[in-house]
Amino acid sequence: MKKGISLKTILQIRNLHKSYDKGKVHVKALRGVSLDVAEGEFVSIVGRSGCGKSTLLNVIGGLDGPSSGAVIVRNRDLSKMKRSELADHRRTTVGMVFQSFNLIPSRSALDNVTLPLAFADVPRKDRRPKASRILVQMGLKSRLHHVPSELSGGEAQRVAVARALVNDPVILLADEPTGNLDSRTAAEILDLLLNLNRERGLTVLMVSHDEGSARRVSHRMVKLLDGKIAKEVRLRRLA
Repeated sequence: MKKGISLKTILQIRNLHKSYDKGKVHVKALRGVSLDVAEGEFVSIVGRSGCGKSTLLNVIGGLDGPSSGAVIVRNRDLSKMKRSELADHRRTTVGMVFQSFNLIPSRSALDNVTLPLAFADVPRKDRRPKASRILVQMGLKSRLHHVPSELSGGEAQRVAVARALVNDPVILLADEPTGNLDSRTAAEILDLLLNLNRERGLTVLMVSHDEGSARRVSHRMVKLLDGKIAKEVRLRRLA
């Protein structure tokens, strides 16, 4: 069932800075990024390699902390969260999809999707049925018991999307989700993300180097340059 799309702000980023040391080099990855994202919006973050795209997604996902500034998700400031609260944020508030899939090689598709349910303390009897349902929704009914090496790139990424969605997050973070796929399969994954946004009202933030693809699926495109927002482009209305 399609969820109603609201113009309520779900994510607020305020003067976000992130620096880190890489060997002997001090890297300023983000330099004062401020951004609001509405509930149900599909936002693509684009720019050259090293501009801070993945760093921004990692901070929103609670994988990394800001050097200064604020990231507020559903009125909760991540910088003020305890480690246990950040873990809960990663389990239930955001779902993350990566370019390299990050599936456990020795586990079946079903087991890979069941694992986050175990971490979220979902009762054991409910885990496999729920994981099975979402994999079937991803078009993988015949691949439930295949390990990642037995899946195509597109199938593996669909498993990764299923895993990201199984705990019903309010925001999906996709870091170059088509980077390891051929053009046809990449288009299929983008269509999948677009349908999740349109049909479920799921908020999606996608990092991409491909501005053409970003324009096709997004409500808004945000271009980063040297750790700053260089340009924002509104592409379609959020109805």
